[in-house]
Amino acid sequence: MLPQLVALDMDGTLLDAHGQLPADFPELQKLAAERHCELVPASGRQLATLKDMFPHIDTFIAENGSVVMRGGDIIATFPIAEETVRAARTAADSITEPHTTVLCTPETAFVAEDVSDAARAELAKYYKAVTWVPELSSVPDSDIIKIAIFCEAGSEAYVYGPIRQAVPDDNVAVSGKVWLDVMARGVDKGAALTKLAELSEVPIAATAAFGDYLNDLEMLRAAGTAVAMENAHPQLKEVADIVAPANTDNGVSVVLRKLLSS
Repeated sequence: MLPQLVALDMDGTLLDAHGQLPADFPELQKLAAERHCELVPASGRQLATLKDMFPHIDTFIAENGSVVMRGGDIIATFPIAEETVRAARTAADSITEPHTTVLCTPETAFVAEDVSDAARAELAKYYKAVTWVPELSSVPDSDIIKIAIFCEAGSEAYVYGPIRQAVPDDNVAVSGKVWLDVMARGVDKGAALTKLAELSEVPIAATAAFGDYLNDLEMLRAAGTAVAMENAHPQLKEVADIVAPANTDNGVSVVLRKLLSS
């Protein structure tokens, strides 16, 4: 089936090893438009960052599904319950391995000023709108849509356990080797894709999703056609209908062209 809606993860999927879009992406957009197919960036990155990266696109799944924009309008945001925010923040404070906690609202990301150079470099990649504060404790627990934790030593090894134990009923996703995200219960890229398809009057069978890491798992499960990258986490390859070449080999372009020509 020719896809009508294609969700594209960014890092490790659409972007190359240097975080750059494929050179033929404008051509892919044109080809998709000719086939009446919409390409939708779907990322853990914040909405402001995605809008800056894609000035000619107005539909996004941002913050791992916590913010959904369609046609330039934010159609859904999913705040985390305040008690969950408090529990996750307390657990994060107990982690002894060096880490940085980011409190995300739909408009900005709150970060303490005293962070490592490595954390600043990572934040610059993913967060265009940042509000630096002397102490993160000054930020209230309300209106938080995502809690992101950067741990250079490894998010799965050092952060996942304490956070999962603290908030067992909410969505805790390892979104990269050094990142972990906490979203509200039931909020993920897959739920966002399902919502977007419904509002766009696109059958879920006519959707496709490309991803590489664990925060993409629900999105691949939800999509009509699931595409995991060659460099993907093994769990994604297990649920994939197609395994694309690696992101460093322009894998999205290779498979997307085939899907749009089917």
